[in-house]
Amino acid sequence: MRVDLHNHTTLCNHATGTMQEYIQRAIELNIDVFGFSDHAPMPYDPKYRMDISQKNEYEQNIEILKEKYKDKIEILKAYEVDFMQNSSLMLDEVLKSNVDYLIGSVHFLQENGSGLWGFDNPEFIGKYKEKNIDYIWSEYFVAIKEMAKSKLFDIVGHLDLIKVFKYLPDKDIKSIALDALKEIKKANMVIEINSAGFRKPINEPYPSKELLELAFELDIPITFSSDAHKIEQIGFMYESVTAIAREIGYNNCVIFRNRDKKLVNF
Repeated sequence: MRVDLHNHTTLCNHATGTMQEYIQRAIELNIDVFGFSDHAPMPYDPKYRMDISQKNEYEQNIEILKEKYKDKIEILKAYEVDFMQNSSLMLDEVLKSNVDYLIGSVHFLQENGSGLWGFDNPEFIGKYKEKNIDYIWSEYFVAIKEMAKSKLFDIVGHLDLIKVFKYLPDKDIKSIALDALKEIKKANMVIEINSAGFRKPINEPYPSKELLELAFELDIPITFSSDAHKIEQIGFMYESVTAIAREIGYNNCVIFRNRDKKLVNF
């Protein structure tokens, strides 16, 4: 079974292509289960997410496509929700939505007295030169740990996104991430193998092979995601990421229906 659970729409303001075109491409690629998980609306960073007024449109469009293509592909409805420590910016309307799953992601880190830093945004890449890399990696995985402890989400989005621009720590990466992974296990969450990292300076999936090995040791289940923002990114590097997963020892992945997990072979 081919699975791709993390995909965006033009409502996030930084994607192209219609939702129907995404589905048609997924069918061409023989994807069995395809999930829309666009950036959830929240009153922060509005140019990179849908407005709350567009939420119903998003959900209704998915339902229309589900019905239209029900004999060709299973379409799932989800959101990618930004988790921010010490913040009340997440919206109850999203967290309580009737969805198949929620992806929890960390895209922002707190800065001392100066708000939030969008560390994966090329606009703010210069800030890396001002920071201790070991420290920001540790802070990032503290945020991942807190996200898991919240028990609000089903999937951890791009587990080691902090590596995106190839600013890597001197400290052992497994030791930095271990407590967060243990919390992910406690929360019964799933880690996505997200191929978008192949399109970034780091040129490898999220998470790295070494962190995926640690997840396997902890018996944390996986799913697959291309994090597509363009039609041509759907199913991106699927054979590569599934090969990595098999090499480590995984032979099944998770899909969701109404927030319930189901294991399927890949």
